[in-house]
Amino acid sequence: MADDGTLLFIYDGGVFRVAEGVQAPKAGSVFFARHLDVREGDEVLDLGTGMGLTAILAARVAKRVVATDIVPECVSVTRENALLNGLGDRVEARVGDGYAPVRGMTFDLIISNPPQMPTPPGLERDDWMARADNGGFDGWAILDTIIRGAPEHLKPGGRLVFSIFEFLGLPRAQDKLRTAGLAPSVVAQETQSFPRLGYERLDHIRSLDTEGTVPKDTWPKTVERIILCGQKA
Repeated sequence: MADDGTLLFIYDGGVFRVAEGVQAPKAGSVFFARHLDVREGDEVLDLGTGMGLTAILAARVAKRVVATDIVPECVSVTRENALLNGLGDRVEARVGDGYAPVRGMTFDLIISNPPQMPTPPGLERDDWMARADNGGFDGWAILDTIIRGAPEHLKPGGRLVFSIFEFLGLPRAQDKLRTAGLAPSVVAQETQSFPRLGYERLDHIRSLDTEGTVPKDTWPKTVERIILCGQKA
């Protein structure tokens, strides 16, 4: 039997296995992890956990972390990685879409670095790679669900923290948080290389970029990534 080996991701003293059918962390995931602000005793929900990177980093400080993902392979490897990093008793991984696996539960902190790449008609696939990248026609399909559902699942004073590409529109994101009853603030911003998938969808992204963040006549080299917080009163 052929041995295809094991792909490992090492970050901040932790070792994480990247399973087949699970996307390895990219620049946006590492950016998000660097600015993870978990307070001692927090109960945390990680939506779309992937291989469990942020859930496990959060569990170093949090009282408890519930990590969810729609992809069963992600949930399985998150459980393995929690055990590998000695945090199996603090991370509970559940399969499901959005908030469905945590119905009736509330948290001090909800974190998510969700799929948000605008997806032109005809490119809506259902494989694991598409699920890790595709964010619906305008990139907001999953983000909108996360924002709308957050107040019901946040304790008083609780925080929703998520990332966006700048071309999705920072003012738009802030308005969505206010509409949901959450006070918006910017946690961090970073210039990153323009994503490969973005080049394949560049005309579509430009058509949605109402803030003019993507140059119209030149090949973009970079993109701004923004981490936002919405706090419940």
